[in-house]
Amino acid sequence: MKSPRYGLTIWGLVVGAVLGWLSADSVAVGLVFGGLAGALAAKWLAKSIRDVVRAETEAVFDDLSAQLAVVQMGAAVPPAPKPVPPPMVLEPVAIGRDTVTDSVALPFAASERTFRPMPVADDGPGVMASALDTARAWLLGGNTIVRVGLIILFVGLSFLARYAAMAGMFPIEVRLALVGAAGVALLGVGLLRRAARPAFALALQGAGVGVIYMTVFAAARLFEIVSPTAALVLMVIVCALGCWLALRQDSQGLAAGSFAGGFAVPVLLGGEGSSIGLFGYYAVLNLAILFIAHRRSWRMINLIGFVATFGVATAWGLLRYTPATYASSQAFLALFIGIYVVAAILYARNTPGRLGNFVDSTLLFGPALIGFGLQVGLVRSFENGDAISAVAFGVFYLGLAALLWRRTGPGFALLVGAMTAIGIGFVTAAVPLALGARWTASAWAIEGAAAYWVGLRQSRWLPRVFGLALVGVSALIYLGTIGDNVAALAGLGQHVIGALTIAAALLAIAWWLRPGAPRSQLLSGEQALPEAAFIAGFGFVCLAIGLEVTRRVPAGDAAVTPALQSLLFLLGVAASAALATFAGRKFAWPVATWPGRVLLVPVAIVLVARLALGEHVLAGPDGAIWLAVAGLHVSVLWANDHDAGTASGGLLRIAHVGSVWVGTLVLADIIWFGIDRGGLWHTAWAAVLPLLGGIAVLAILAAWGGRSGATGWPRDRHANAYYRTAATPIALWVYFAAMVAAVVVRGHAAPLPYIPLLNPLEVTLGLAVGVLVFWQRTLEARRLDSAGNVTGNGVWVMLAVLVFVVVNTAWLRIAHHLLGVEWSAGGLLGSPVVQTGISILWTLLALASMLAAHRRVLRGLWLTGAGLLGAVVVKLLLLDLSATGDGQRIVAFVVVGVLMLVVGYFVPLPPRAAEAD
Repeated sequence: MKSPRYGLTIWGLVVGAVLGWLSADSVAVGLVFGGLAGALAAKWLAKSIRDVVRAETEAVFDDLSAQLAVVQMGAAVPPAPKPVPPPMVLEPVAIGRDTVTDSVALPFAASERTFRPMPVADDGPGVMASALDTARAWLLGGNTIVRVGLIILFVGLSFLARYAAMAGMFPIEVRLALVGAAGVALLGVGLLRRAARPAFALALQGAGVGVIYMTVFAAARLFEIVSPTAALVLMVIVCALGCWLALRQDSQGLAAGSFAGGFAVPVLLGGEGSSIGLFGYYAVLNLAILFIAHRRSWRMINLIGFVATFGVATAWGLLRYTPATYASSQAFLALFIGIYVVAAILYARNTPGRLGNFVDSTLLFGPALIGFGLQVGLVRSFENGDAISAVAFGVFYLGLAALLWRRTGPGFALLVGAMTAIGIGFVTAAVPLALGARWTASAWAIEGAAAYWVGLRQSRWLPRVFGLALVGVSALIYLGTIGDNVAALAGLGQHVIGALTIAAALLAIAWWLRPGAPRSQLLSGEQALPEAAFIAGFGFVCLAIGLEVTRRVPAGDAAVTPALQSLLFLLGVAASAALATFAGRKFAWPVATWPGRVLLVPVAIVLVARLALGEHVLAGPDGAIWLAVAGLHVSVLWANDHDAGTASGGLLRIAHVGSVWVGTLVLADIIWFGIDRGGLWHTAWAAVLPLLGGIAVLAILAAWGGRSGATGWPRDRHANAYYRTAATPIALWVYFAAMVAAVVVRGHAAPLPYIPLLNPLEVTLGLAVGVLVFWQRTLEARRLDSAGNVTGNGVWVMLAVLVFVVVNTAWLRIAHHLLGVEWSAGGLLGSPVVQTGISILWTLLALASMLAAHRRVLRGLWLTGAGLLGAVVVKLLLLDLSATGDGQRIVAFVVVGVLMLVVGYFVPLPPRAAEAD
């Protein structure tokens, strides 16, 4: 069920449309204007009825309230008799809430019960909302009947003139004279009644001026009975008259009505006249607007002229423009842009504020944005016409900014800054435009950033939303236009400059929103904008770097060899991240340090990808580039560590630990590259050199990071991260790599000869055991409770197992190289010499462990040695006894027996801990 509030309006719309359809020759015109008139009349009638009913209801409610108050006070006072209203006299007066309320007599003081409207927060309506509010206020705020009648009369006279022309009822001169006389009559009556009925008089004057406009324009363009020169003079006189009346009576409404009627004349009358006549007429109107802008800060007048002029110009350019009319079109476009830029300056001059003069963002950015679009349409047939136009726009705005800066005070700082930003944006956009880039992405990005800045300075959300939308649209347009990346000059390709332009706009928005910067209150949706804008801007910077390194020259070849493209891209990203990090530290801009915090991620990705493709760190010029990247990464780590609050401790810890791992991978690749160049894959060096790299890194971490009382960066704050967190996986790698090398590698050391225990493999295995012991003792010396997983007894057991394997495999390699035993599982296990040596070796190891346990009173170690000695006995009885006739077996039994006697005599079992005490 429809609301009763709108029922009468709907009925008025229907009745008016039917009456209009029956009375008009054109069905469409009758339905539209008849329905509009009926709806407005019904809305006025409904409002009048509601006002009367509300007033009567309030009066009755007041009577009841007074009687209730008397009863509650216990006073039997009869209610005052209701006064008899005087006879109602119908007069054509303006009916509104104030009029009805004032005509009702209240039975008690207004202070006892008053009805006040609830206050409504003013959110600063936009241009369209302001226009609708102004139109509604004009139509319903005063004498609505008169104003609706004027609208209908104006439209009717327009169609009357057209109908009379088509039907040939009267000579054209008579018809035009009658229409003009009607306008003069309206104007005259309005002037006569301006003192007695100001609102009524102003409405009639506005209608009269519009009718005179229509008459002169029709006589000159549609019927050609007045020369263009004479018509121009007459229109200048009418404009001057309308301006004078509006200024004399200080009526923005009269001026708005006059100009709205004037701009509507060509649309209502139509015709096939020349563009010079149309835009010459509009030029006269716009000059009149400029004159009023010099005297009054009437923003609505400026907006009417701007929307009408550029709207008609855009429609005419799309439908009628030909290169033959370029000269006149260019002149009129330049004139219109100049008029409304000057109007923006005059508006700022006439509207001073506490924080500076106000700036009309529509008049400031509208001519630049729409005017440049029309200009590009005019010069599309000229080579580099859009680039030259961008330079011209930039020079124009920069020149105006310089002029205002020299001749105005600090109140114009916002206007000067905005014009400077627009000028710089156009000059910047001229370069990619000259190289074929699309003007929309570059120009709109700069314009959007400038609009956002103005909205930020004026505490207006609408320009900020508009600016963000413009930057977003420009980014999407740019991404959709990326194609063949061909450019002759480095850094000047259209795609590269386009990406940098959008990046500059996004980074500028992030800069204006940085902490501590002067700004207005942000909307809820803008709270995350500073971070999002910076991340997006930095992303476009990286995109520009990627486009530059993958650029092709016009001949078709790649400007950079494919093998270096990823590495140069990484260098550019690292340099950008370092620059952003130091800017963030200098200007207290935390989000600028974010790229530096995650710089290790692209470094690791590029390194792993290049290693997977067979590219080495030291191949060609790669080493110098990697060295530069490493220097930038270290500088970023240093900057983040020395700037408290830029990153969490956990994130910095991850960066340092990851840097160690990436550095270890780089060292491994360098060793790999050396083995490959030296042709050492079939020697022990292939296993020794990578293991030496891990040993060196672990030794440095344990000695440098694990030193007590370490000072200096980065040990003073990340020592634990280096010698424990980063070192643990490297220690595990060294352990298992040493284990595998000891078991698998036969020890061929060409071109060096094999020397027992002094060959590269066994020296390296000894170093591995030594550095693992050193690292373990470093952890225990620091007494870190959190490192319990790597400092318990289990670690020493693992190290003992590694030493046992290394010593046994050393004997196996001696047997292979010096005694000629085949290096295979069957050959080694089946050799009597090897078995005898193992028995003696195990006994010596048991003796050494038990002797050490006895000296240190380590009962557990002594028992371990005893267990190993028992294993030797079992081996002798099960394996060696079957071959007692062999000399090797005899030696085994004799030596093992003597050693066991030595153990029993010199190394007794240590007492228990309680017994020792």
